Amino acid sequence: MRERKGLIKEIQEISFALVELNLFLDNHPTDTRALADFRRLSRELKNAKEKYESQYGPLLNFGYGENQSTTYWQWVDEPWPWEM
Repeated sequence: MRERKGLIKEIQEISFALVELNLFLDNHPTDTRALADFRRLSRELKNAKEKYESQYGPLLNFGYGENQSTTYWQWVDEPWPWEM
């Protein structure tokens, strides 16, 4: 459970940083360092989400979740966010 919570925290932290960079880039669209940081963090977020989903199942019940079973709805197998 500790590793699971650690992965969730990592995903939340990276997501927060990406939102902040997105807002910064709205006002500074040619800042090359911010663009590089945004690209790097986007890759890190993708990797963290893939790692989480490969170990614990889908993070979302819609969207990019590619690890969905074709025979049943996996979303109901895991605790709800408020149960963790």
